[in-house]
Amino acid sequence: MDIDFGQKVSAMPRTFAYTRVSTTGQTTENQVREIEAAGFKVESCRVVSETISGSSSIDQRPAFAQLLVRLERDDVLLVTKMDRLGRDAIDVASTVAKLADMGVRVHCLALGGVDLTSAAGRMTMGVINAVAQFERDLLIERTHSGLERAKAEGATLGRPASLDSGQVKTIKADLSAGSSVSALAKRYSTSRQTIMRARDALSPAPAVRQVPARVGKANLEGRVCR
Repeated sequence: MDIDFGQKVSAMPRTFAYTRVSTTGQTTENQVREIEAAGFKVESCRVVSETISGSSSIDQRPAFAQLLVRLERDDVLLVTKMDRLGRDAIDVASTVAKLADMGVRVHCLALGGVDLTSAAGRMTMGVINAVAQFERDLLIERTHSGLERAKAEGATLGRPASLDSGQVKTIKADLSAGSSVSALAKRYSTSRQTIMRARDALSPAPAVRQVPARVGKANLEGRVCR
């Protein structure tokens, strides 16, 4: 049998596990046991653990970022729950898509160990994303309804003004008397931008000079040249 020594032999696929807890008082041992009980064998050197809040996005998790550097095509990544892969459904979907592009298979035990990069896994992700989108739309709708109700009840929305009307008039007079914007910002403990907005709010708008329209000459095809 002829052997082509120039042909690159692909390495055997490796299995990694990513475990995460939110506080230092917790341990990832239960997640490792759960993975072993599901029939997966992972070497201890390929178990990546991290203590970080689940509210942090996947790109804010340093241990996971280091894991991405180690992963290669045909490797397998195991997680016990979906939230190990991101903060929300959008974050999880982005992580799974990135791993799929790398050729890494992702198994989630909470979903029956399904490979999220497979056809069945993509269908599952589609359902999860649809539910997440519904929840986002519902939250936006509730937020808008709350704002409209607050307006109807006379509530003042937005940041409170840092200067009252009397201070604005005083600032205008001080500027006219020669005070600088920086000095007034320091006196009123505010920013230069706030002083300039107060100045511009009291300044009359410049008159708009009407410029008569000029008609261009027509070219040979009848279009106006400009």
